Amino acid sequence: MANSIAASKSGLEIIDKARKRKGWNKDAPIWIEAASVSRPTLQRFWRKEAIRQENFVAICKAVGIESWEEIVDNTPTQQAASYMEFIVYDDAWVGRETLIEQLSDKVRSSSRVLLLVGITGIGKTALAERLVEELRGKWTELRDNFEDDKKASDFASIAQQWLEKSGETVPNEERKPEPLLRRLIKRLRENRYLILMDSLEYLLTGNEEDGWGDFADEWWGEFFISFLAESDCQSRFILTSQDLPTRFEKAECDRYKNLWYCQLLKGLEVSEQVKLFQKAELDGELELAHTPLRIIGEVYDGHPLALRTIVGEIRGSYGGKVSAYWKANSRYIEEVKKAIDEARNQGIIRGNEDRWQLASYTTVLRRKVKERIERTFERLKNDVYDAYILLCITSIYRCEVQESWWLSHLEDEGYNEEQQKAAMQSLWERYLVEDAGIDDEDERLVRQHNLIRSVALEHLKQLGGNNE
Repeated sequence: MANSIAASKSGLEIIDKARKRKGWNKDAPIWIEAASVSRPTLQRFWRKEAIRQENFVAICKAVGIESWEEIVDNTPTQQAASYMEFIVYDDAWVGRETLIEQLSDKVRSSSRVLLLVGITGIGKTALAERLVEELRGKWTELRDNFEDDKKASDFASIAQQWLEKSGETVPNEERKPEPLLRRLIKRLRENRYLILMDSLEYLLTGNEEDGWGDFADEWWGEFFISFLAESDCQSRFILTSQDLPTRFEKAECDRYKNLWYCQLLKGLEVSEQVKLFQKAELDGELELAHTPLRIIGEVYDGHPLALRTIVGEIRGSYGGKVSAYWKANSRYIEEVKKAIDEARNQGIIRGNEDRWQLASYTTVLRRKVKERIERTFERLKNDVYDAYILLCITSIYRCEVQESWWLSHLEDEGYNEEQQKAAMQSLWERYLVEDAGIDDEDERLVRQHNLIRSVALEHLKQLGGNNE
């Protein structure tokens, strides 16, 4: 957990004198740059709101205050006890600064519900926690993670827990969905709550006729509709999910489209990958594109969990020596790099015999990355088998191709047009297919994330075919 601290009134007076000596405004760009913080973070510092200790120290030192402990407000506060514990976000965090600023502004203004979606390991939970830290202040914080299937996840159980955590006594006769919904909406409307709901995909269900992505407990859908329908509301939700909660896209929620926002997360940009490696004190000639760490970042599509796992292995098992890690594992990574280059530069886009091992060439990768992706495949296989088949048989493509090429494989398997579209839609709603733009023939291009393809190739082999 990243420690959060706030400035005292007397501490701010010291900082104010120091910044005046430098001739800086309270949110001077030079100060923001020197401390490597965002403008909202500096503004929260001035409002005496808790911010990450690392940022607090940087703000103080940027104006020449080395004894930052003197600036801290050590007065015990009841608010601090309501702060949630971070389980993923830590001091190794890098990047997404612009996105953090944009999303935190949305939550502060009109977005009552923020959805963070994307494939497993792409950083949804870490970003959600980072946003909580950015927004931290005069909120009561609550969180629930629904990945544990032994935990109650129906609306009534969770609503009762939230109300009781907030100090309300819920009589037995009101421990039913409808009265609980009314009581919870009233409390959220009249008080400032910041609620993080993690792994929302485990609350979703569906069928082949109606599609997937609706709430298994219909009261969750009723709750969010009621929450958005309020004329005014002080509370906010941050939701993370591998699957799109389709209830938000239906007509009943469309009228409230300005009150909720969905953000698809992708991998770290090259500059962010470089910052990650630098923060881990791994150099490896990062300014050059064709060096080991830069190639690793490329073939993993900037996937945060995979890159952090690799960084941990380099620092742990290889004594921080990139060259030693590369000597032991380069063949697995260079194989993928070669295949991608052949697809891009030589038009060899089919790799029926490819056997990528991006998620499994070390024990640590198998445990931390592959096992999570396998759970995604298992859910897809159990829920929408047609989509699972489509994902596996299209893993023969090394890069983006026309969407019609993907669908043609199902057609060859005897699927009708409606079934083809339904399978493809399921992959879109689970973010297992990526939009790669429009080609010169005005056809939509699609691709698989390299990590997803790495596992899909294994599943294709298990199915006993390569779809020649």
